[in-house]
Amino acid sequence: MLDIDLHCHSSISDGVLTPTQLIDRAAQRGVRVLALTDHDDIAGLNEARSAAATKNITLINGVEISVSWRGRTIHILGLNINLDYQPLVEGLSSIRDGRKQRAENIAAELEKIGIENSLEGAYANTGERGLIGRTHFARFLIEKGYAKDMKSVFKKYLVKGKPGYTHHEWAALSEAIEWITGSGGIAAIAHPARYGLGKNVLNDLLDEFCALGGTALEVISASHTPQQVEAFAVHARSRHLLVSCGSDFHGPGESHYDLGQLPELPSGCTPVWRDWKYFQ
Repeated sequence: MLDIDLHCHSSISDGVLTPTQLIDRAAQRGVRVLALTDHDDIAGLNEARSAAATKNITLINGVEISVSWRGRTIHILGLNINLDYQPLVEGLSSIRDGRKQRAENIAAELEKIGIENSLEGAYANTGERGLIGRTHFARFLIEKGYAKDMKSVFKKYLVKGKPGYTHHEWAALSEAIEWITGSGGIAAIAHPARYGLGKNVLNDLLDEFCALGGTALEVISASHTPQQVEAFAVHARSRHLLVSCGSDFHGPGESHYDLGQLPELPSGCTPVWRDWKYFQ
Protein backbone atom coordinates (compact mmCIF):
# COMPACT_ATOMS: atom_id res chain seq x y z
CA MET A 1 0.00 0.00 0.00
CA LEU A 2 1.08 3.57 -0.69
CA ASP A 3 1.77 5.88 2.23
CA ILE A 4 0.99 8.88 0.01
CA ASP A 5 -2.54 10.29 -0.41
CA LEU A 6 -3.01 13.36 -2.59
CA HIS A 7 -6.79 13.82 -2.53
CA CYS A 8 -8.96 14.19 0.58
CA HIS A 9 -11.42 16.59 2.17
CA SER A 10 -11.98 18.22 5.54
CA SER A 11 -14.94 20.01 7.11
CA ILE A 12 -13.73 23.19 5.41
CA SER A 13 -15.56 21.86 2.34
CA ASP A 14 -17.62 18.66 2.42
CA GLY A 15 -15.53 16.36 4.60
CA VAL A 16 -16.66 15.21 8.05
CA LEU A 17 -13.39 15.73 9.96
CA THR A 18 -11.68 19.00 10.79
CA PRO A 19 -8.23 19.48 9.25
CA THR A 20 -6.63 18.48 12.57
CA GLN A 21 -8.81 15.39 12.92
CA LEU A 22 -8.01 14.45 9.32
CA ILE A 23 -4.28 14.63 10.02
CA ASP A 24 -4.74 12.55 13.17
CA ARG A 25 -6.55 9.85 11.20
CA ALA A 26 -3.91 9.92 8.47
CA ALA A 27 -1.16 9.44 11.05
CA GLN A 28 -3.03 6.55 12.68
CA ARG A 29 -3.33 4.86 9.30
CA GLY A 30 0.32 5.22 8.33
CA VAL A 31 0.09 8.05 5.80
CA ARG A 32 3.43 9.81 5.36
CA VAL A 33 2.51 12.44 2.76
CA LEU A 34 -0.97 13.99 2.53
CA ALA A 35 -2.50 16.62 0.28
CA LEU A 36 -5.60 18.32 1.67
CA THR A 37 -7.68 19.17 -1.41
CA ASP A 38 -10.87 20.80 -0.21
CA HIS A 39 -13.37 21.87 -2.84
CA ASP A 40 -12.69 25.41 -4.03
CA ASP A 41 -11.16 26.45 -0.70
CA ILE A 42 -7.68 26.53 0.82
CA ALA A 43 -8.67 27.81 4.27
CA GLY A 44 -7.91 24.54 6.05
CA LEU A 45 -4.31 24.19 4.95
CA ASN A 46 -2.63 26.24 7.67
CA GLU A 47 -4.41 24.29 10.42
CA ALA A 48 -3.57 21.03 8.67
CA ARG A 49 0.09 22.02 8.36
CA SER A 50 0.37 22.79 12.06
CA ALA A 51 -1.18 19.43 12.91
CA ALA A 52 0.99 17.59 10.38
CA ALA A 53 4.15 18.99 11.96
CA THR A 54 3.28 17.20 15.21
CA LYS A 55 2.63 13.87 13.46
CA ASN A 56 5.68 13.71 11.17
CA ILE A 57 3.45 14.00 8.09
CA THR A 58 4.45 16.05 5.05
CA LEU A 59 1.48 18.21 4.07
CA ILE A 60 1.09 19.16 0.41
CA ASN A 61 -0.87 22.33 -0.34
CA GLY A 62 -3.83 21.28 -2.45
CA VAL A 63 -7.27 22.21 -3.74
CA GLU A 64 -9.96 20.64 -5.92
CA ILE A 65 -11.36 23.18 -8.37
CA SER A 66 -14.84 22.88 -9.91
CA VAL A 67 -14.71 23.35 -13.69
CA SER A 68 -17.29 23.45 -16.46
CA TRP A 69 -16.24 21.78 -19.70
CA ARG A 70 -18.63 21.10 -22.58
CA GLY A 71 -21.62 21.27 -20.27
CA ARG A 72 -20.08 18.85 -17.77
CA THR A 73 -18.62 19.40 -14.32
CA ILE A 74 -14.98 18.33 -14.15
CA HIS A 75 -12.74 18.52 -11.08
CA ILE A 76 -9.14 19.67 -11.38
CA LEU A 77 -6.71 19.11 -8.54
CA GLY A 78 -4.08 21.72 -7.78
CA LEU A 79 -1.09 20.15 -6.02
CA ASN A 80 1.87 21.93 -4.42
CA ILE A 81 0.18 25.30 -4.97
CA ASN A 82 1.24 28.69 -3.60
CA LEU A 83 -1.47 29.88 -1.21
CA ASP A 84 -0.51 33.54 -1.71
CA TYR A 85 -1.03 33.59 -5.49
CA GLN A 86 -3.78 36.18 -5.84
CA PRO A 87 -5.40 34.98 -9.09
CA LEU A 88 -5.91 31.58 -7.39
CA VAL A 89 -7.24 33.15 -4.17
CA GLU A 90 -9.64 35.41 -6.06
CA GLY A 91 -10.74 32.68 -8.47
CA LEU A 92 -11.62 30.32 -5.64
CA SER A 93 -13.56 33.06 -3.88
CA SER A 94 -15.62 33.62 -7.02
CA ILE A 95 -16.44 29.90 -7.27
CA ARG A 96 -17.53 29.80 -3.64
CA ASP A 97 -19.92 32.68 -4.26
CA GLY A 98 -21.43 30.66 -7.10
CA ARG A 99 -21.94 27.68 -4.79
CA LYS A 100 -24.42 29.69 -2.73
CA GLN A 101 -26.62 30.35 -5.76
CA ARG A 102 -26.43 26.73 -6.87
CA ALA A 103 -27.51 25.61 -3.40
CA GLU A 104 -30.60 27.82 -3.60
CA ASN A 105 -31.41 26.33 -7.00
CA ILE A 106 -31.02 22.75 -5.71
CA ALA A 107 -33.33 23.52 -2.80
CA ALA A 108 -35.91 24.97 -5.18
CA GLU A 109 -35.81 21.80 -7.29
CA LEU A 110 -36.23 19.57 -4.24
CA GLU A 111 -39.14 21.67 -3.02
CA LYS A 112 -40.94 20.99 -6.30
CA ILE A 113 -41.18 17.32 -5.29
CA GLY A 114 -42.24 18.08 -1.74
CA ILE A 115 -38.89 18.09 0.06
CA GLU A 116 -38.95 21.20 2.21
CA ASN A 117 -36.29 23.05 4.20
CA SER A 118 -33.45 21.34 2.34
CA LEU A 119 -31.40 24.54 2.09
CA GLU A 120 -31.44 25.04 5.86
CA GLY A 121 -30.80 21.32 6.37
CA ALA A 122 -27.85 21.33 3.99
CA TYR A 123 -26.30 24.40 5.60
CA ALA A 124 -26.65 22.71 9.01
CA ASN A 125 -24.22 20.10 7.70
CA THR A 126 -21.58 22.57 6.53
CA GLY A 127 -18.46 23.53 8.46
CA GLU A 128 -17.49 26.88 9.89
CA ARG A 129 -16.80 28.31 6.42
CA GLY A 130 -20.34 27.55 5.25
CA LEU A 131 -19.05 26.19 1.94
CA ILE A 132 -22.00 24.24 0.56
CA GLY A 133 -22.15 21.41 -1.96
CA ARG A 134 -24.25 18.47 -3.04
CA THR A 135 -22.78 16.30 -0.28
CA HIS A 136 -24.38 18.54 2.33
CA PHE A 137 -27.76 18.11 0.66
CA ALA A 138 -27.11 14.37 0.49
CA ARG A 139 -26.48 14.18 4.23
CA PHE A 140 -29.73 16.06 4.87
CA LEU A 141 -31.69 13.72 2.61
CA ILE A 142 -30.21 10.67 4.34
CA GLU A 143 -31.02 12.11 7.77
CA LYS A 144 -34.63 12.62 6.67
CA GLY A 145 -34.93 9.07 5.34
CA TYR A 146 -35.14 9.84 1.63
CA ALA A 147 -32.22 7.48 0.91
CA LYS A 148 -30.08 5.05 2.89
CA ASP A 149 -26.56 6.12 1.89
CA MET A 150 -24.47 8.48 -0.20
CA LYS A 151 -24.46 6.35 -3.33
CA SER A 152 -28.22 5.92 -3.42
CA VAL A 153 -29.06 9.52 -2.56
CA PHE A 154 -26.88 10.88 -5.35
CA LYS A 155 -28.29 8.37 -7.83
CA LYS A 156 -31.89 9.22 -6.86
CA TYR A 157 -31.73 12.99 -6.43
CA LEU A 158 -28.52 14.85 -7.22
CA VAL A 159 -27.26 13.86 -10.66
CA LYS A 160 -28.33 15.02 -14.10
CA GLY A 161 -31.88 14.01 -14.92
CA LYS A 162 -32.92 13.64 -11.26
CA PRO A 163 -35.17 15.93 -9.17
CA GLY A 164 -32.45 17.74 -7.21
CA TYR A 165 -30.14 18.41 -10.12
CA THR A 166 -29.48 21.92 -11.38
CA HIS A 167 -26.99 23.04 -14.01
CA HIS A 168 -24.29 25.43 -12.86
CA GLU A 169 -21.41 27.14 -14.64
CA TRP A 170 -18.13 26.81 -12.79
CA ALA A 171 -14.67 28.09 -13.77
CA ALA A 172 -13.37 27.44 -17.25
CA LEU A 173 -10.77 24.69 -17.64
CA SER A 174 -8.26 27.25 -18.89
CA GLU A 175 -8.81 29.43 -15.80
CA ALA A 176 -8.34 26.60 -13.31
CA ILE A 177 -5.15 25.41 -14.95
CA GLU A 178 -3.75 28.95 -15.11
CA TRP A 179 -4.50 29.55 -11.42
CA ILE A 180 -2.74 26.33 -10.46
CA THR A 181 0.28 26.53 -12.75
CA GLY A 182 0.62 30.29 -12.22
CA SER A 183 1.01 29.57 -8.53
CA GLY A 184 3.78 27.08 -9.26
CA GLY A 185 1.58 24.04 -8.75
CA ILE A 186 0.67 20.99 -10.81
CA ALA A 187 -2.78 20.57 -12.36
CA ALA A 188 -4.24 17.04 -12.35
CA ILE A 189 -7.59 15.75 -13.59
CA ALA A 190 -9.35 14.21 -10.58
CA HIS A 191 -11.06 10.78 -10.77
CA PRO A 192 -11.51 10.79 -14.59
CA ALA A 193 -13.70 7.66 -14.62
CA ARG A 194 -16.45 9.50 -12.74
CA TYR A 195 -17.35 11.68 -15.70
CA GLY A 196 -18.63 8.85 -17.88
CA LEU A 197 -16.87 10.16 -20.97
CA GLY A 198 -16.82 8.14 -24.16
CA LYS A 199 -13.50 7.38 -25.80
CA ASN A 200 -13.52 10.33 -28.20
CA VAL A 201 -14.70 12.89 -25.63
CA LEU A 202 -12.16 11.64 -23.10
CA ASN A 203 -9.40 12.03 -25.66
CA ASP A 204 -10.63 15.56 -26.41
CA LEU A 205 -10.52 16.43 -22.70
CA LEU A 206 -7.03 15.03 -22.26
CA ASP A 207 -5.77 16.77 -25.40
CA GLU A 208 -7.19 20.14 -24.32
CA PHE A 209 -5.97 19.67 -20.76
CA CYS A 210 -2.43 19.01 -21.96
CA ALA A 211 -2.51 21.90 -24.44
CA LEU A 212 -3.50 24.28 -21.64
CA GLY A 213 -0.62 23.20 -19.42
CA GLY A 214 -2.13 20.38 -17.37
CA THR A 215 0.49 17.77 -16.56
CA ALA A 216 -1.01 15.06 -14.34
CA LEU A 217 -3.81 12.50 -14.15
CA GLU A 218 -5.29 10.94 -11.02
CA VAL A 219 -5.00 7.26 -11.93
CA ILE A 220 -5.44 5.75 -8.46
CA SER A 221 -8.84 6.77 -7.09
CA ALA A 222 -11.65 5.29 -5.02
CA SER A 223 -13.83 5.91 -8.08
CA HIS A 224 -11.75 3.58 -10.28
CA THR A 225 -11.96 -0.16 -10.78
CA PRO A 226 -8.68 -2.04 -11.27
CA GLN A 227 -9.44 -2.14 -15.00
CA GLN A 228 -9.97 1.62 -15.10
CA VAL A 229 -6.72 2.18 -13.22
CA GLU A 230 -4.86 0.29 -15.93
CA ALA A 231 -6.74 2.09 -18.71
CA PHE A 232 -5.91 5.54 -17.32
CA ALA A 233 -2.33 4.48 -16.74
CA VAL A 234 -2.14 3.82 -20.49
CA HIS A 235 -3.48 7.33 -21.18
CA ALA A 236 -0.95 8.83 -18.79
CA ARG A 237 1.99 6.98 -20.30
CA SER A 238 0.97 7.77 -23.89
CA ARG A 239 0.67 11.51 -23.15
CA HIS A 240 3.66 11.64 -20.78
CA LEU A 241 1.41 12.77 -17.95
CA LEU A 242 2.48 12.47 -14.34
CA VAL A 243 0.35 10.11 -12.25
CA SER A 244 -1.39 11.02 -9.01
CA CYS A 245 -3.20 8.97 -6.38
CA GLY A 246 -5.90 9.82 -3.88
CA SER A 247 -8.56 8.27 -1.69
CA ASP A 248 -11.02 11.18 -2.12
CA PHE A 249 -11.70 10.55 1.55
CA HIS A 250 -14.62 12.52 3.03
CA GLY A 251 -15.23 10.69 6.28
CA PRO A 252 -15.56 7.32 8.00
CA GLY A 253 -18.36 5.32 6.47
CA GLU A 254 -18.80 7.68 3.52
CA SER A 255 -15.79 6.84 1.39
CA HIS A 256 -14.90 3.72 -0.57
CA TYR A 257 -11.21 4.14 0.32
CA ASP A 258 -9.98 5.18 3.73
CA LEU A 259 -6.77 7.12 4.22
CA GLY A 260 -3.73 4.88 3.90
CA GLN A 261 -5.54 2.33 1.75
CA LEU A 262 -4.22 3.14 -1.74
CA PRO A 263 -2.64 0.49 -3.97
CA GLU A 264 0.72 1.01 -5.64
CA LEU A 265 0.99 2.96 -8.90
CA PRO A 266 0.87 0.91 -12.11
CA SER A 267 4.25 0.04 -13.57
CA GLY A 268 5.83 2.46 -15.99
CA CYS A 269 4.05 5.52 -14.57
CA THR A 270 5.88 8.64 -13.43
CA PRO A 271 4.61 9.84 -10.03
CA VAL A 272 3.46 13.43 -9.71
CA TRP A 273 5.85 13.89 -6.79
CA ARG A 274 8.92 12.99 -8.87
CA ASP A 275 10.51 16.45 -8.64
CA TRP A 276 9.12 17.61 -5.30
CA LYS A 277 11.76 18.60 -2.79
CA TYR A 278 10.07 16.49 -0.10
CA PHE A 279 11.12 13.36 -1.99
CA GLN A 280 14.69 14.29 -2.82
